[in-house]
Parts: sequence; structure tokens; C-alpha cells
Amino acid sequence: MIIDTPTGGRPIGKGHAPFIVAELSANHLGSLARAHAIIDAAADAGCDAIKLQTFTPSAMTLELREGDFAIHDGPWQGRNLWDLYGEAQTPWEWHAELFAHGAQRGLVVFSTPFDEESVERLDRLGAPTFKIASFELVDLELIAAAAKTRKPIIMSTGMASDAEIAEACEVARSHGASGIVLLHCVSGYPTPIDQINLRRLDALHQWADEVGISDHSPGSTVPIAAVARGAMMVEKHLTLACADGGPDAGFSLEPHEFAQVASGCKAAWSALGDGSSNRPVAEAGSRKFRRSLYAAADIDVGEPFTRTNVRSIRPGHGLAPRELPRVLASHARTKIVRGTPLAWELIA
Repeated sequence: MIIDTPTGGRPIGKGHAPFIVAELSANHLGSLARAHAIIDAAADAGCDAIKLQTFTPSAMTLELREGDFAIHDGPWQGRNLWDLYGEAQTPWEWHAELFAHGAQRGLVVFSTPFDEESVERLDRLGAPTFKIASFELVDLELIAAAAKTRKPIIMSTGMASDAEIAEACEVARSHGASGIVLLHCVSGYPTPIDQINLRRLDALHQWADEVGISDHSPGSTVPIAAVARGAMMVEKHLTLACADGGPDAGFSLEPHEFAQVASGCKAAWSALGDGSSNRPVAEAGSRKFRRSLYAAADIDVGEPFTRTNVRSIRPGHGLAPRELPRVLASHARTKIVRGTPLAWELIA
């Protein structure tokens, strides 16, 4: 699958290192300068992309603050949806500047739209792909609007049933999406590592062109393990310092931690190899130290070989150990000095 950018296509999938996405989200804390600093931190950490979120409070909810619109548990307990989204939004006026900065740093820049107007705006801005958040996976009209741009669609699967995932993918494909990446996700903020269920990645292949993970667990363990399990895209939240606070601070990584994610994921992918039986170059110097058959005593001409005068030892310059039964059924063709590697020309 290819994500087209002004500087060329960025392939995602087999044969290419995992695509590492830093999620800016609300970690700008209302500061454009901080948003720019996070973009720089993402590039310096070795990320491939920076992702924004494009919404206004009115695109997300109603301006009611009680009843169903109050948050009673989780990391945003005591807040209400309207005020939370008002704090978390990335102003549209910042987008062009942030897109340009990310591109200048060599990053793919894209966003999560939360309504059709945001899809249209991002498309005009040149967003190369769209991310559908877990909470919006059931918003089929939003998925259709993003797919109609004929760009790739990335969708997180937190909370979703198999039927909901299949339906979302069918809508995306039928409305023109040029590719689908499904990100395994657990919508817990943060997510305990023992609830991640990385084996779920295997099932997602049936619906998507590529699979990955949108992770809210602590540290770098889960994304690195996910790459070893086949994830080709990794998304985590990035902040300058968790101590600075903000709605997403509790499940975000600091720049030095994100650098561990980026380098660790790419190392894990490199370690996967191609699965072939060809022995690696790194072993070339070791083969000569495998076991082989050697004369363990001086052996006269015509003397039979025995388990006393022949041994399987290191190094590996003699006959292979599997030849021992044939050697023991034979005798010496010439005089053999102790420590000589056995070869067929010495054996009658």
C-alpha cells in the first residue's frame, strides 16, 4: 500500500520497515509553539509520520454538561465532553503551518477527521491519508466520506466487534478507498499490558491490506512485540513531558521513550528476516568450529578405526559426525597422526 506525499510515495507493508506514527492529539496544550516542538521531537525520535486530530467541540457532541454528557470514570473523570473537546482540539488555523513543518522535517503529516467537513478541509490541504478513530468506526457516513477521496484509510478497532470491522471495511472499499490499514487497539487509557491481546493482529489480516497497532500501554514493549507479530504500522501518543499535563498525558510517551519505540520497532522488523533456510553471513566464521571426526590417537596403516582412536570433536575440518558408522567399519589407508582431521582419502 502506498501513501502518496509531495515528496514521493511512502510504502507500507511487506518488504518495508514498520511505519511509525506519533500522535500529537491534545498534547500541544493549546500552544502552537508546543505543537511545532512535538513535530521536531517526532522527527528527531525517528518517526515516519505525525498525526493530528481535526475537530471542533460541535463536531463531537452537544454543549450540554450534565447527564449523559458528563464523564464519570476514566482519565477524564469529572469533566464533560464539550469542555474536554474544547481543550483538546487542534485549531484549524494551525493545520497548514503544521503540515508544512512536518513535511519540511521529512514526516508524513495526516489527521483524524471527526466529521465530513473536516474530511473535505483535509483533502483540500493535501492530506495523503485519513485515520478513523476507534470511537468513529461505527460512523459509516464518515468512513464513506473519507473513502470517496480515493486515498488510503487507516482505522483503529478499539471496542469493535468482527461484524463492525467487516462493515467498516466494506464501506471503505465500496466507496473507493485505495487501501485499508486496520490498527489493533484497546480503548483503555492507559491500557494494561496484559489486556493488549496481540494475537488479535492475526485476525485483522482477513479484512485489511495491512495491519498495525494503535497503542495506549506504557513504554515500548507492546509496539516492538506487535512488529514481531506482523504489525506494519505503529501509533502512539507523543508529548514533550508527561509532567506538563493535558488530557492525554497519562498514556503518552516522552521523546526519549518514543525514540526507543522507533528504533526498537525497526530493529524488531529487521530481525524478522525473510524466513528462508539460507544461513546468514554472520555464521561464516563459526562453521569451522563445529564438530567433525578426528584421529584421537596415532593410527597405523591397516589398523581398524575404533571409538578409542576416532572422536567427534571440534573443530570442523574433518568428516561430518554422521559418517562415524562408515568410518568405524573401515581401516586406515595410511599412517595417521593424532590430531589429524579424517578424510576419505585416509580411509580404506
